[in-house]
Amino acid sequence: MKYQNLLTTFENGILTIEVNRPKALNALNKDTFSDLKQLFEKDAHQIEGLKGIIITGAGEKSFVAGADISEFSSLDTKDAMALSKRGQDIFKLIERFPKVVIAAVNGYALGGGCELALACHLRIAGAKAKFGTPEVTLGIVPGYGATQRLIQLIGKGKAFELMMTADMIGAEEAVQLGLANHVVAQGEEVTKAKELIEKIAKKAPVAISKIIELVDDYFDKTKDGFQKEVEAFGYLAETEDFKEGASAFMEKRKANFQGK
Repeated sequence: MKYQNLLTTFENGILTIEVNRPKALNALNKDTFSDLKQLFEKDAHQIEGLKGIIITGAGEKSFVAGADISEFSSLDTKDAMALSKRGQDIFKLIERFPKVVIAAVNGYALGGGCELALACHLRIAGAKAKFGTPEVTLGIVPGYGATQRLIQLIGKGKAFELMMTADMIGAEEAVQLGLANHVVAQGEEVTKAKELIEKIAKKAPVAISKIIELVDDYFDKTKDGFQKEVEAFGYLAETEDFKEGASAFMEKRKANFQGK
């Protein structure tokens, strides 16, 4: 897989993606969005034996320090709406990806970078990680989903505060609020993410994909989440994974799931 602004490695079933624009603190530009779209819409679905994906940033300072503001200066309303919609659509590909996607936040996750982390299923924060939504300092609002996803994770009141003050929060506070799942020593973000993926990979793959789908359905106002759960429960009852899981439980052994 070749991309303009992403470096990828695949090892032991884990795809690690590094946003690679360190001189720009890995700010998201059009080319980076195109790379992410290509990867999550097509390429990653074709990787045999994929257990999960990790997204991190190149260098020691930044995960992704926002969007590339140089691309915003000449936008009119129509262009701005199209830019926002495209970013939301690409981040939804990440949110809906059927394997676990973890953000390994190794520095600044601001603006669009925070929104990228929010679109992932889990977030690991290094000790020097900083999260923030500073868009109001530019006279705009978050455009890639933060006004919706941040509320889901930390609640309405705190989301209001962070988005209206543009304050940054550190790793410990991010965990306390529920924005991040774990805080680790600086430089250990990817290692912790790999540990979680390996742990999840031992569970039934089809069930994991349904968990991702159902949790996302909770926030979709067009869907009845409880009915979707009933349908998923019924679907999984006829899978080979369920038969293997039930047999393993009864026989007091570890299950050998095949993802079928």
